[in-house]
Amino acid sequence: VVLPIFAGSLIFFLPHRGNKMIRWYTIFICTVELLLITCAFYYHFQLDDPLMQLTEDYKWINLFDFYWRLGIDGLSIGPILLTGFITTLATSAARPVTRDSRLFHFLMLAMYSATKFILYTAGSSVFLLMGVLGIGLYGSNEPTFNFEISANQSYPVVLEIIFYIGFLIAFAVKSPIIPLHTWLPDTHGEAHYSTCMLLAGILLKMGAYGLVRINMELLSRAHSIFAPWLMIVGTLQIIYAASASPGQRNLKKRIAYSSVSHMGFIIIGIGSISDMGLNGAILQIISHGFIGAALFFLAGTSFDRIRLVSLDEMGGMAIPVPKIFTTFSILSMASLALPGMSGFVAELIVFFGLITSQNLFLITKILITFVMAIGMILTPIYSLSMLRQMFYGYKFFNAPNSYFFDSGPRELFVSISILLPVIGIGIYPDFVFSLSVDKVEDIISNYFYR
Repeated sequence: VVLPIFAGSLIFFLPHRGNKMIRWYTIFICTVELLLITCAFYYHFQLDDPLMQLTEDYKWINLFDFYWRLGIDGLSIGPILLTGFITTLATSAARPVTRDSRLFHFLMLAMYSATKFILYTAGSSVFLLMGVLGIGLYGSNEPTFNFEISANQSYPVVLEIIFYIGFLIAFAVKSPIIPLHTWLPDTHGEAHYSTCMLLAGILLKMGAYGLVRINMELLSRAHSIFAPWLMIVGTLQIIYAASASPGQRNLKKRIAYSSVSHMGFIIIGIGSISDMGLNGAILQIISHGFIGAALFFLAGTSFDRIRLVSLDEMGGMAIPVPKIFTTFSILSMASLALPGMSGFVAELIVFFGLITSQNLFLITKILITFVMAIGMILTPIYSLSMLRQMFYGYKFFNAPNSYFFDSGPRELFVSISILLPVIGIGIYPDFVFSLSVDKVEDIISNYFYR
């Protein structure tokens, strides 16, 4: 947490005109941070321990009895590794940066440790703050912000429902969950593609993580009440976003709506209250973190060549840029859950979680499964039509500053670095499951043995 912010602050002391030096310095810091995370995971994290590990517990503010407490368990280690990996690649992808390079790279480093917990709008942040203060001050006999104490605390049902609604609104904006998703396509449409990589690969997943960590683990009775409705909303989200995506003429907005659609599977997995469903949701968080980041990176590399984002103006790119065409096609197949890719395993496990869920009647399971299947049929329509509009046909490009050179070493490195985990998880998903399976069993046991 401290390293990227402290090291990022030193960027302002580097020469203003040294854009290359600033970029390599930022990449170096991200790489060191990734190595630290990897070493801590490999040498110190115990996969079979569902409790908090690598904990830090220091007195912070004596007057208010505030503590600095950090810890990692099976639920958080996956997103942490994903954060270090995607941030490093997104920093490598951030080229060229022509306006205020020092501030841009500082914010890249700062987002690594800060914005994963900060929502995009002040309104949803208010709900998050109110929920935290409510649990800390009124949820128990003695005020405390210790999460482990709060997780073992019993709350009155009405109070728990109030807390649950507040956190749900906050994380629904972050995830996003319909109808609180409208900020996402516009943000993706305007942002630099390296920022889109962070947004799709990391920040959106923190909303889903919050739903599991707070709503599901901390407020289990309220979650039992709201879970069926979450599954219905998740199903509608898959259909709605998959139907809206083909109508988007902006390339990055189309990919953004595909992200909204895939988040529906995560919501269904969380709402299923089953081992398989929750494991599938966590796998989808990791899987789509890679796939979403990769698609936005490739969209950015395409924009660097043709200076166009409108799909109506594109066409015929396959021949001049075959490497971009190949990687874009493979990752689009991963997005539509092609067997052998991580997305297929994640969505399949969520399906099994839905079927084995004890939280729904049989007829409801059948209806949700049927609607989910329709959504999976719509997914290839917008993915394949996007490929057709971009790479096929014989449309000539008359846009100024259009350069048709294929992927260079840097771009191939970023693409392959993301593609390998997508294929690896698709072939051997047990690696991700081994991180979270014990913690998932611990969370689900609260619903059936309380």
